[in-house]
Amino acid sequence: MRSGRYLAQPTGYSAFVPAPLPPRPDIDFDGELRTLLSNADRDIARLDAIAALLPNPDLFVAMYVRHEAVLSSQIEGTQSTLEDVLAFEADASSAGAPKDVEEVVNYVRAMNHGLRRLAEDFPLSLRLIREIHAELMQGVRGGGKSPGEFRRSQNWIGGHGSTLATASFIPPPPNELDSALGALETFIHDGKREVPLLVRCGLAHAQFETIHPFLDGNGRVGRLLITLMLCEEKALVRPLLYLSVYLKAHRAEYYDRLTAIRTQGHWEQWLKFFLRGVSVTARAATATAHGIVAMREEHRAAVSRNAKALKLLDGLFRQPVVTANRIMEIVGCTHPTAVKLARDLEGRGWLAESTGYERNRVYRYQPYLDLFHREVIEAQHAGAAKPRTTGPARRHKTKRSEMPHV
Repeated sequence: MRSGRYLAQPTGYSAFVPAPLPPRPDIDFDGELRTLLSNADRDIARLDAIAALLPNPDLFVAMYVRHEAVLSSQIEGTQSTLEDVLAFEADASSAGAPKDVEEVVNYVRAMNHGLRRLAEDFPLSLRLIREIHAELMQGVRGGGKSPGEFRRSQNWIGGHGSTLATASFIPPPPNELDSALGALETFIHDGKREVPLLVRCGLAHAQFETIHPFLDGNGRVGRLLITLMLCEEKALVRPLLYLSVYLKAHRAEYYDRLTAIRTQGHWEQWLKFFLRGVSVTARAATATAHGIVAMREEHRAAVSRNAKALKLLDGLFRQPVVTANRIMEIVGCTHPTAVKLARDLEGRGWLAESTGYERNRVYRYQPYLDLFHREVIEAQHAGAAKPRTTGPARRHKTKRSEMPHV
């Protein structure tokens, strides 16, 4: 089979072992696929260009990383929101935060670790993937399933309570992992000579999901892999493209397309779905960046004569959920001045108080957060793929489980 083969195991099940990338025979770049690739390349270039116009771009990148962390973790079943994460980081209302908020915070740390290592000229490699996984799983749900280590037992994918006998998909057995992962690492780097970057990202992501090398956290690491590949090869100077919003909105088709690769070798259909997602997500992120620039200019102009308010606005782009104590730290002022600043910005409709308390109030920079929420809505309603005409019916009736064989 084009995509790999099933191997019968001694205990009676069959596990799938993927063929090395790139697919053979070669990807058929028909007119539609070429157009989608051209569009995606253009949309990525535009996103990278607008990033250069952002004032203090690293502040906005930090928000994008948090935004992606929330969406990617929600695909895996967490309930935490962007506001929960920001409040947790600010220690504003962590006592009432969802228990799974630490999983999202770990995702932020894992992404930042990967970007920092790339900036040190450390290559995107199996070692770095293990390091990222260790950061992701530290001290959270699944943290007892060998963080930072590739699995040594069989796992499977299926609905809640599924077993090897009822699983919808069984990844390679442990004795095949080294070979499959080594071939993937080789492709990520050697494939540069013959496969366009975005196509290579799509192929590598699907292959990683098929190999499923960890006992937990595979989906999140696989989505991080896309952004890290783009940043390593400087297609994006800063990590502003995240596909989780698109994959979450089109989750059923996402799983269908991955399944169709494994069962029918339908790489081209997967790549068309993937490239649509890249374009939709890049365009939505570009619109958000434009909105950030316009909003910042408007708000700064409105308080241009108030140096303390200007300093607070700059701080809100870094940490959009604040308390009076945090405002004191940002501005360098007394508590009464911090309260006065908060009330002034609240009166302008920029800050929204979230507790209802008279004391220990928590404020959100609502117009800024709204830009990110709007991006999610736009991506959910744009770029829907054409009706599915190939591939098996979706069998993932519940959230996927990544359970070791015990």
